[in-house]
Amino acid sequence: MSRTADHVAAFNRAVTSGDWETFAERFAPDATMRFVRVPAGPFEGRTAIAAAYRENPPDDTMELVEDGAEVARFRWSGGGTGSMELRWAPDGAVQALTVSFD
Repeated sequence: MSRTADHVAAFNRAVTSGDWETFAERFAPDATMRFVRVPAGPFEGRTAIAAAYRENPPDDTMELVEDGAEVARFRWSGGGTGSMELRWAPDGAVQALTVSFD
């Protein structure tokens, strides 16, 4: 399983369990999370990312449609598609995540 596929699987577990704290541990302490065409963020640091998920948790899971080397495409369970760009820290944590919705 690729790192991106593993990240999507962890996201889906958090959606169904509500355990956003465990999901946020996937991010580096100084990670960034940004959204394109969505009025949210940017979020700077794991603490802010965890708070964002806790305060406004997604309720749709996602399916990885294309696991590209730089950009991955996904489909929401409730409909709609988008892409995400993940940059990884040397230890394998998410250093930067940029999510775009179509």
